[in-house]
Amino acid sequence: MTSAAGPDRSVDRSRWLGVLGGGQLGRMFVHAAQVQGYSVAVLEPDPGSPAGAAGDAHLQAGYLDAAALAALAARCAAVTTEFENVPADALRTLALSVPVSPPAAAVEVCQHRAREKQCFAAAGVPCAPHAVLASVGDLDSPQIGALLPGLLKTASLGYDGKGQAAVATAAELAQAWTALGGVPCVLEKRLPLRHEISVIVARGLDGLTVHLPVQQNLHRDGVLAVTQVPAPDVDAALAAQAVALAERLARALDYVGVLCVEFFILADGTLVANEMAPRPHNSGHYSIDACDVSQFDLQVRTLAGLPLVAPRLHSAAVMLNLLGDLWWPAATAETAGLQPEPREPDWAQVLALPGVRLHLYGKTEARRGRKMGHLTVTAAQPEAARAVALQAAGCLGLPPF
Repeated sequence: MTSAAGPDRSVDRSRWLGVLGGGQLGRMFVHAAQVQGYSVAVLEPDPGSPAGAAGDAHLQAGYLDAAALAALAARCAAVTTEFENVPADALRTLALSVPVSPPAAAVEVCQHRAREKQCFAAAGVPCAPHAVLASVGDLDSPQIGALLPGLLKTASLGYDGKGQAAVATAAELAQAWTALGGVPCVLEKRLPLRHEISVIVARGLDGLTVHLPVQQNLHRDGVLAVTQVPAPDVDAALAAQAVALAERLARALDYVGVLCVEFFILADGTLVANEMAPRPHNSGHYSIDACDVSQFDLQVRTLAGLPLVAPRLHSAAVMLNLLGDLWWPAATAETAGLQPEPREPDWAQVLALPGVRLHLYGKTEARRGRKMGHLTVTAAQPEAARAVALQAAGCLGLPPF
């Protein structure tokens, strides 16, 4: 079927979309797809996963289970992934019989910090000075001294501050490399940072690219804590530069889907890329409430071949990440030495504030450091959104920002 706009690549709505991964990103993708009329099959081994509970079908199996992959491909018109560490071979297998986005080759790049740095260099996107440490002998490389103090990160399977350590000396580097298991790592030079931002782009099969507004982020202990949009400390020229670099990476990867690129703004105002995520991103969750097209709507559109339109930010927004720590009260003189019991935060107090919307991810067990949900505060003006978000943070015992 064709139209004045070109071939109609949209999938048959009587068919299904599939997603590999059962976490909160998959859950929000499921909700967005269902609103647009699709049924969703989730492939995820965890029987109690958030996305599996929300999906229309849950294939409870490993990501490389041949029978499960065949069943997913037979049922679904197209398949995506909700996290970057799904085996690329699973995506390749699916791609033999059904459209898959993002493509396995792009996901594979984002799974490995060394390949990611190579991609940055090939695309002409600046990043921090770094070195790849593949073996213990690399710790004595002459270039190492110039990268200290630095941050040592495992080349794969690191996220949310895990799999990394700050090092200032050669001795600390050797200790950290051993503590991380002696696996291949990347050592990045620590740079003077002014701000952290992220850009979320969506690229269709036809190469058309749209993006969300630039997000300004605050991390605590390596985990995203606060996102503000519009980015309060980023001018229009720098925002445009960040978007252009993210789009350049999407083209270099021949990407189809939603891609997030995190950047550092250095003390001198220059941009360097930190890392990429081949999926929707924690920093884009505000878009559900503050944009007319969310990052998950864009994921559905790129997967299903539907038209891409530039999202419109209709409200200023602040997002607060809600970790499992909030369920565990701080020890007091009266409770010292006792086994603490988790308790639900006082959501009623927070929800009494104007413009606050609570998103909980359906996780049954609250653990320290585990992402349990987020709050989005919207308002007509950024100052008003920030003021209410600070009130909400105070209600929950979160530090100000």
